[in-house]
Amino acid sequence: MPVIETSAALLAATAVLAYLLGSVPFGLVMARVFGLGDIRQIGSGNIGATNVLRTGNKPAAALTLLLDAGKGGIAVLIARYALAEDAAQLAGFAAFLGHCFPIFLGFKGGKGVATFLGTLLALFWPAGVAACLTWALVAGIFRISSLSALVAAALSPVWVSVLGMPSAGVVTALLAALIFMRHDANIKRLIAGEEPRIGGKG
Repeated sequence: MPVIETSAALLAATAVLAYLLGSVPFGLVMARVFGLGDIRQIGSGNIGATNVLRTGNKPAAALTLLLDAGKGGIAVLIARYALAEDAAQLAGFAAFLGHCFPIFLGFKGGKGVATFLGTLLALFWPAGVAACLTWALVAGIFRISSLSALVAAALSPVWVSVLGMPSAGVVTALLAALIFMRHDANIKRLIAGEEPRIGGKG
């Protein structure tokens, strides 16, 4: 845990603003901008980059990935610059919650992988890079996005600890736990051998 330096009022304001930023559904926005329809009616129905990729539109998927990652990272960096590390970690967590449970979509959001990685990169970039490389390695071997995300999330508390920022261990563990919670259906499909592969239409 970081040292608490910020007042309760400012921490509350930080959480609300970061949550609202995280709630912006960039997958839905990009799908409409590129004329792909309602992404919630396509593939898995998820609003994240992996499902946008299932439309076959790689630019839309790439922009969704960058924007979803960016909203977590930006929330962290602004809070750190304006306040302190305690606010930065809270902002990252709140932005992640906003993505997963967005107020603008009736609290039915994405699974948070891109936002998680963007948040981790901003919180402590060595651990963020390690998590991204973990995702890429697993994805390269197995071609399954959800498995890559789960492995990267599971190892992220280890990365922040061994690479030099143990104060981020608690928030990283909480984010990882939520990643697993949001991937409950994926875990069941993985066990059954039915999880679709990256680039597939399922």
